[in-house]
Amino acid sequence: MIDIDELKFDEKGLIPAIVVDSMTGKVLTLAYMNRESIGISIEKGLTCFWSRSRQEFWLKGETSGNYQHIVSITADCDRDALVVVVEPDGPACHTGSFSCFTAPVWHSGELEEFSDEMLYELIMGRKTDPQEGSYTTYLFDKGLDKILKKVGEESTEVIIAAKGGDKKETVYEIADLYYHVMVLMADQGITCGEIMEELKQRHVIDHKVKQEKMV
Repeated sequence: MIDIDELKFDEKGLIPAIVVDSMTGKVLTLAYMNRESIGISIEKGLTCFWSRSRQEFWLKGETSGNYQHIVSITADCDRDALVVVVEPDGPACHTGSFSCFTAPVWHSGELEEFSDEMLYELIMGRKTDPQEGSYTTYLFDKGLDKILKKVGEESTEVIIAAKGGDKKETVYEIADLYYHVMVLMADQGITCGEIMEELKQRHVIDHKVKQEKMV
């Protein structure tokens, strides 16, 4: 742990703070802190910034209720910028958007971002806006029994591939299972965040293992 005095503040006594969602890894906002606001943030466990426009402290969520609970604060190698990892109670942006960064400036035609959240959003899109010829739409049209059948089939395929010791085939089958489980989640209205929250609440997973009784 480094001391606050080791941080390099600008001529106005400020340091930029990049706020990141702990669950998704997405950047939520860029704000500024000074020595006092960092101290308040650490004391309360909530993000507190210095508003350059209003020239006053700004406890995020004090008005909107969208507090940001701090997981960690980390300085960069030059000690002149911070990354603040948080668990947000709601949208970060005053517009109501999850993140303040919503206006694309440029996008590579060759390189694509991809995440489980993006896959989930794509699947949900096929549920709310069915597309002719889409396999995902087909699954939703067939209903829960069909989706559950596919989850069962893919689970079996994963077991067979892993038992055979074929890593490439196992990865392929796990991807199939992962996708079909996400279709099930979308069908049931379960989000990726809810799954991660459940895993987080388990703390030490080893304690969840039931020991078999010796006969």
